[in-house]
Amino acid sequence: MARTVPSRDTPRPSRPGRRVALGAAALALIAGAALPARGATAGDAPGGRKVLTVAVSQSVDSLSPFLAQRVISTSVHRLMYPYLTDYDPKDGHAIAGLATAWRASRSKLTWTYTLRGNSRWSDGQPVTARDAAWTFNTMMGDKGAATANGSFVANFKKVSAPDPATLVVELKRPQATMTALDVPIVPEHVWAKVGDFTKFNNDRRFPVVGDGPFVLTEYKVDQYIKLKPNNSFWRGAPKFDELVFKYYKDNDAAVAALRKGEVSFVSNLTPAQASSLKSTPGIKVNDAPGRRFLALATNPGARSRDGKRFGDGNPALLDVRVRRALFAAIDRKILVDKVFQGHAVEGQGYIPPRFADYFWTPAAAQRTSYDPARAAALLDAAGYRTGDGGRRRGRDGKPLSLRLLCHAVDPNDKAIGKYLQEWWGKLGIGLTVDCVDNVTDPWAAGEYDLALDGYSVSPDPDYVLSIHTCAALPATPKVSGQTDDFVCDGRFDALYARQVAEYDTAKRADLVKEMESRLYDTGYINVMAYPNAVEAYRTDRIASIMTMPEAAGNIFGQDGYWSWWSAVPGPGSGAGPHRGASAGLVLGVVAGVLVLAGAGSFLVLRRRAGADDRE
Repeated sequence: MARTVPSRDTPRPSRPGRRVALGAAALALIAGAALPARGATAGDAPGGRKVLTVAVSQSVDSLSPFLAQRVISTSVHRLMYPYLTDYDPKDGHAIAGLATAWRASRSKLTWTYTLRGNSRWSDGQPVTARDAAWTFNTMMGDKGAATANGSFVANFKKVSAPDPATLVVELKRPQATMTALDVPIVPEHVWAKVGDFTKFNNDRRFPVVGDGPFVLTEYKVDQYIKLKPNNSFWRGAPKFDELVFKYYKDNDAAVAALRKGEVSFVSNLTPAQASSLKSTPGIKVNDAPGRRFLALATNPGARSRDGKRFGDGNPALLDVRVRRALFAAIDRKILVDKVFQGHAVEGQGYIPPRFADYFWTPAAAQRTSYDPARAAALLDAAGYRTGDGGRRRGRDGKPLSLRLLCHAVDPNDKAIGKYLQEWWGKLGIGLTVDCVDNVTDPWAAGEYDLALDGYSVSPDPDYVLSIHTCAALPATPKVSGQTDDFVCDGRFDALYARQVAEYDTAKRADLVKEMESRLYDTGYINVMAYPNAVEAYRTDRIASIMTMPEAAGNIFGQDGYWSWWSAVPGPGSGAGPHRGASAGLVLGVVAGVLVLAGAGSFLVLRRRAGADDRE
């Protein structure tokens, strides 16, 4: 999904551990005519191989699809593993993936999927419905295997594979996410040998067996991730001979590497970097509406499902008046204008405006606008009055002082922290800004007061909503959960249960907006901005690449594999005559398919993003 989870594309600090249809003719074109051409003769890599190198800064939380939640990890899984359905790159509606067709019973409690018959795992074994059934049943029966994506199967009653091409899922109650199950399907013959799913990170034996467009061949922690094309991929093999995600802790260093040609692509650009690169010959900047939000998350008192409290969050934040006061003292327009320099939209509801069906804005009487006087009045009413030296003190005489957890590798976090210190300081509140390399550990331990949070939102809203339910809390203080910030609210949970069971898209959208309204009113998480996706690539290395959505979309962190699968080597990469279909023919066919696909559907990230994506 991935946080900036906390993003944490930023998608949250990720915890080790966590989305309807093209016409038959269009699918046939994709599967048959639009086979990507592979790179050819000369290149920068040894042997003339075409290597696509992508600069990244976010650390992998886990390469196990049962545990991973960060954007980098879940993005790699999109490249490695099949999903029952994929998201159309044009508009995000569900299209055929491993499943070529699906139908629901009249009661909507039984879903039958017809699986693709020509798929094979990268080790040559056939991909069957038994693999899908084993994946889901394992998540249903093993809490460790449900760490990342357990919300998708919590309502499953029974999953079976009556034959190799048929998967049957029986539900306890209707579930609207049955064409958006963001669960990677893994090969049973490999994963059945795993003992403890909470400890297996899938990063010791290579190549890793999968059935996506790429095969994971090598991984070094915080150095690189290497993948090669899956030449038997049913949609056709990627055109580059190797895909490398290369780590740069400092984004300035990544931009310098782009200029030198050491990498081909860089994301998460600052406004200054984007402005400079726009005037650089041979580099294209993509600046598009983003799929993630940037929020201020409060620690509502870390707790587990067994009722245990833990962590050291400031109890002042348990008072909704204090939470609302903090947000009323934030000038979101200043953040958009000064920090993002216009490359963002002012925050309102939980789901970004890019996903129009679910975008919610508060009514005038409900809206918390920048109003320092109101913030001061709320603090006074909560018992935090200004004393000697202008400091706010509680009834116990202790000064009101808070800690802000943020990401050391994200320059925006540091800039925002300075503004918050200034604004809250005028109210008499002390703020310590703690930007660290690893936000995961203190976040999971509940050892923070406030945090800069972010998630990438996917075409279905269920996952990004589920992380605020009581069921997402960790089972015990020592066990990781799916929770974003330990929120557990009965009214929100009741609305969540209604929306996930609602098949009428308009009615479901209304329920989702009610959920956003509830989150807004409780003030546990306040959305400050919706940052643009600002990224750049070398046109001599990448001749063309697919964005998602096709019109004004992002390249990195898509809900799918479209960008890296579609990338065509540029002339500077030494690309000569292509084997197979020409690049021009391939692009023409793909364009035709996208036109046939038509419009429709909604878009909502899953996955924490940001420099630390809990996304």
